[in-house]
Amino acid sequence: PPASQNNEQGSTLRDLLTTTAGKLRLGSTDAGIAFAPVYSTGTVSGKSGRTMPNILDDIIASVVENKIPPNRAPKINVKSEIKDEPKDDKKCIQDDCSKQRYSDMQYSWICDKHVLWLREHKNSSNWKIFKECWKQGRPVLVSGMHKKMNFSLWKAESISLDFGNQQADILNCKDSVISNTNVKEFWDGFEDVSKRQKVKNGETALLKLKDWPSGEDFKTMMPARYEDLLKSLPLPEYCSPEGKLNLASHLPGFFVRPDLGPRLCSAYGVAATKDHDIGTTNLHIEVSDVVNILVYVGIAKGNGVLSKSGVLKKLEEEDLDDLLRKRLKDSSELPGALWHIYAGKDADKIREFLQKIAKEQGLEVLPEHDPIRDQSWYVNKKLRQRLFEEYGVKTCTVIQFLGDAIILPAGALHQV
Repeated sequence: PPASQNNEQGSTLRDLLTTTAGKLRLGSTDAGIAFAPVYSTGTVSGKSGRTMPNILDDIIASVVENKIPPNRAPKINVKSEIKDEPKDDKKCIQDDCSKQRYSDMQYSWICDKHVLWLREHKNSSNWKIFKECWKQGRPVLVSGMHKKMNFSLWKAESISLDFGNQQADILNCKDSVISNTNVKEFWDGFEDVSKRQKVKNGETALLKLKDWPSGEDFKTMMPARYEDLLKSLPLPEYCSPEGKLNLASHLPGFFVRPDLGPRLCSAYGVAATKDHDIGTTNLHIEVSDVVNILVYVGIAKGNGVLSKSGVLKKLEEEDLDDLLRKRLKDSSELPGALWHIYAGKDADKIREFLQKIAKEQGLEVLPEHDPIRDQSWYVNKKLRQRLFEEYGVKTCTVIQFLGDAIILPAGALHQV
């Protein structure tokens, strides 16, 4: 608009309020308002009738008038606004048109096209297809992140050497008993089963060092590792704390932010336990989007531990995508974690199913009990099959290999 009109309208909300409010009078159209002033009906000093105009509505009317003059029909070129957007994102990013739009990157779809797999972690064009996938609330897998990291920092013996004297909570994943002990005790048994704790019946305990360290403690205690992690984050526009699209990290201080981490989650594998139907992270939901990078995979040694071929055979029994089976056979790849992921829209069905199973097992189901919020279930293979047959909820199974980053949208259910 011309400078004179710009001054009249005001360039900020404060200017708009001061320039427009002074011109508004009862019943006046001096301010060029395109609509009749808005009055509220009620009583004033005990008399019914019209009160003063609703100033905010009048201001809005003034702004609308300035944008779309009353003597002209609005001309909104919708096509020009969306000319670069496909008519159907969901269809386009999975069919032939995606091959043309995203020909400059290597990617695949896994889990019946539910999860996007980006295979070139360095490709700056990854963002193009990621944003289309993210609009639909789909998980994303980015491989090769460990190639950007200082691997020596993340070895079990390195962390034990630097922080073994620290105290932390250690969770026994089978019975949910938490004990406070030296971190060194956990790390000493990470790859040597003979040094692991034993439970009452003589079985090897499946331990987890939960969220240690976390948040500011992580940054203060492990500055070198913190910096190494940050420079290695996938899709930094979104995942980095300084990323322009990481909205949560830019919230003003008076908002209660979710815990944005980072946090170190470390656990023994189930390969050394007799019961392979337990997990190190039970089924739950995160309140914010999450990126989880597998920075180290230890190879446990000792009596009763499955060999590498035995572990691979166990993983092959899962309901895996063909591409994941192909990765398992690649000797350069090191599998470390098994994920089961569910869409947020299935949460109520899963909750109802778990309450049903609890009753079948004779467990008390209290009205306020929420099996997902309480993280009280690891859904084993038999239950996953029943969940599909009885409720139509299919499990998305993902194997996380060394260096893989799994990015989950808030509300997605998952267990590990």
